[in-house]
Formats: sequence, structure tokens, C-alpha cells
Amino acid sequence: MRERVLSQLDGLTPVLSCADLAELRELLSSPTGRAPADPSGRPHAGAQGPVEWGELVVDRTGHRVTWRGDPLPLTPTERELLALLISPPLVVRSYEQLCAAAPEAVDIAALRTTVKRLRRRLRGLPGGPQVHTVRGIGYRLDPPPRRNGR
Repeated sequence: MRERVLSQLDGLTPVLSCADLAELRELLSSPTGRAPADPSGRPHAGAQGPVEWGELVVDRTGHRVTWRGDPLPLTPTERELLALLISPPLVVRSYEQLCAAAPEAVDIAALRTTVKRLRRRLRGLPGGPQVHTVRGIGYRLDPPPRRNGR
């Protein structure tokens, strides 16, 4: 099963392979790992400044999300989850990280509902980000499209 998952993700995104959930949690909370060092899952560098994914900008301090300069109405929870998902590095964010990043207490069921609403809102953005489920672990985004062939 593990090999099948790894082969399906090969070339799509960085892949973390762990023996169990405890090892995954340790890796995600490790300052030397590729994931954020903060166990809450919040991005560290410039955590309160604007975060960009192509033409999508999440301004956490200004409580605004814009797509190509136009405001995108999101709830505070949707905004925080999106900010975490688009924050470098673009890795799989665990359910626990995303629940901890929400401005209000959410469990995994509420997280799934919020991600469903967020996907619906992002679907209307041509060329915008898409939230992908990594079954049993969490969610991830693809890298933004390259501009001008760069």
C-alpha cells in the first residue's frame, strides 16, 4: 500500500514517508524537517504578513484575501487554513496542524466541512489553487503556475 501511494505522488509534490503517526508528528515538528517547526502548524517566516500563491494573496493582518486584485470573501477559518496551505514550503499539512491553525476550535469533522467550503470558493478562480486530500494524513496544494515561463 505504501509503495502504491508513493508512486502515485511521485513528481507531484514532496513526499514524506513515515512508519507511523508518531514518526510523522516528530518529523513535522522537527526544526530540521521540511515542515514548519511550530507544532501548531502555523508558518514561521512572515507568519503575519501577506502570503502569496501566484495571483492569490492572503493578508492575515489585514484580514483580506485577493485574487488578481479582487477581494475574495472567506471566513476567518477559511482564510487561516488557506494561508497555512499556501505558505512555503508547500508540503502536506496534517489534519492536526490545520485544526490547530484555525482561529476557533475545530475538530477533524469541522475541518473537512471548512475545506469543502474553501474548495467550492476556490473552484471559481480560473487557474487558482486546488486543495488536494492526502488520505489519512491531511491536505496539500500544488505549486503555483510559473509566470512568463520562469
